[in-house]
Amino acid sequence: MSDIIKLLPDSVANQIAAGEVVQRPASVVKELLENSIDAGATDIKLIVKDAGRTLVQVSDNGTGMSETDARMCFERHATSKISNANDLFALRTMGFRGEALASIGSVARVELKTRMEQNTLGTEIIIEGSRMVSQTPCNCPKGTSVAVKNLFFNTPARRNFLKSDNVEKNHIYNEFARAALAYPDISFSYYHNNQLNIQTQAGNLNQRIIQLFGNSYKSRLIPIDESTEIVMLKGFVLKPEFAKKSRGEQYFFVNNRYVRSPYLNHAVEYAYADLIPDDSYPSFFIFLEIEPSHIDVNVHPTKTEIKFQDEKYIYQILRASVKRSLGKFNIVPSLDFERETAFDDLNFDKKKPVSPPIINVDPDYNPFGNTKPQAGKNLTQLANIKNWEKLYNEDEITEKDKTGDDIKIHHEAQQTVISADWEKTTEKDQVQKFMHLHGRFILTPIKSGLMVIDQQRAHERILFEKHLKLLKNQKVTSQTLLYPEQIKLSEPDVNLLNEIRKEISALGFEIADFGKHTFIIKSIPADMSDSENLQQVIESILENFKKFSVEVKLETRINLARSLAKSLSAKHGKIMTENEMNALADMLFSCEMPYQTPSGKPIISIISYDELGEKFR
Repeated sequence: MSDIIKLLPDSVANQIAAGEVVQRPASVVKELLENSIDAGATDIKLIVKDAGRTLVQVSDNGTGMSETDARMCFERHATSKISNANDLFALRTMGFRGEALASIGSVARVELKTRMEQNTLGTEIIIEGSRMVSQTPCNCPKGTSVAVKNLFFNTPARRNFLKSDNVEKNHIYNEFARAALAYPDISFSYYHNNQLNIQTQAGNLNQRIIQLFGNSYKSRLIPIDESTEIVMLKGFVLKPEFAKKSRGEQYFFVNNRYVRSPYLNHAVEYAYADLIPDDSYPSFFIFLEIEPSHIDVNVHPTKTEIKFQDEKYIYQILRASVKRSLGKFNIVPSLDFERETAFDDLNFDKKKPVSPPIINVDPDYNPFGNTKPQAGKNLTQLANIKNWEKLYNEDEITEKDKTGDDIKIHHEAQQTVISADWEKTTEKDQVQKFMHLHGRFILTPIKSGLMVIDQQRAHERILFEKHLKLLKNQKVTSQTLLYPEQIKLSEPDVNLLNEIRKEISALGFEIADFGKHTFIIKSIPADMSDSENLQQVIESILENFKKFSVEVKLETRINLARSLAKSLSAKHGKIMTENEMNALADMLFSCEMPYQTPSGKPIISIISYDELGEKFR
């Protein structure tokens, strides 16, 4: 029998490896940016065309490569980062596996130009499908430029699995943002289709976050800084009121390497417990510095998973540090203990001593004794006793009750008094049809018992059906702002806004481009208050839109109507007048589906008389 096991050619082996390393254009961006960072570059430029399908190019001013190294870097498992197995546990570089360029070269056409500072001429190498096409001297600046063209040209099935341009652009931006956040001392620039999208200057982490996500983040950031023998923590968390509906802005870096860790995410979210809604997620930019020998980064080819030696201790330290930062930076209203405002109206001489108030205490007072006024009794106690006595009919209270030997409540007398009081109130038309409870629930008596309405969910249902009709009929009224407002969005939000711009305009928003992720809002829906923070409103609409897109596939107009309703609905804690509650109830019951929110959550709960009666048995 002949042998059947064969050694695969390098071109096939590289394509197999590319299946893990190069999943989409963003994977190429990640690997090339990491190589530029490891090369000691201080200025890195990313150029993308057609969401990476046509071109992904990264240029840097790093150390560059010699002619031999330029050719060797495309070989499998060829790297300058490590030389033996022990180096895996002392890694300080981003890359180390030596698979990236070999994998990229197997599924694309790659042009590499590189020159070391001491060399007069550089080297140009062209690779196509793992095949060396040419190697020639060239004139190029110091550093390295790698252009990846026609990605997956020889694996059309992989190319067909790529998503829309906006989706791929978002993935590319995420990789760019992670690299830029990890190294704020390096200047980064990002071009798409020959247009400059983002340009950052070297600085600190605070400045880098603002450069990437906008000036609005200046007031949202809360610093976190903790140093222990196990781990050093630094970075920023965002204030609870800016929690998102998705996990988009959660960044963990371990030794400046971006990682994903549900375990560490849980530590941060636990620190935010009772500060944010259950369906929201905190945003943060947290950097952990750990001894390389205490972690293992050689878990997955993408290098975004890490194993920790002291995982439980790191969890506890992280949770405690975040919680302390939230408390330290005025998340809880502070009290001024050096000034007592209760004495502001008193014009007393500060030189004179302030006498403490005199409180008369009757040591012989028995709260179960005679309820009649006695000499020397505390006036407050007597007043309270008189108020309680009004609940009962004194004619029905026995002498034994008055002596306090055995207090008895006569239900007949109590019922008589309460009924009389109720009748008097009814006659004066002072009975409220609606009652507000804790700024969240609206209570109203109905024939079968008591109806409880969640005000935010009710308003959400009303707004959803209203805006859905507007989008369907394309009849909308808007109000022009006296002073147009400028907002700035992140790259993914810009792409999403441009994608749904037509539908947003149909709701009454007039939004104009102002360049570099900046927009001008000229008009808003007529029923929307002009005092709203439009930056937060638009961000909230986009966040909800992304969340609903992930949860369930809906057509754009339904998704947008849900997002807008969720963003503009009256939040819990808003106090409403009786007229407002009445109007809300009327509009709710004129809806097609008044009993559930667009996401299926209940709006109304009815407590029957029988259920109420059971509570008092």
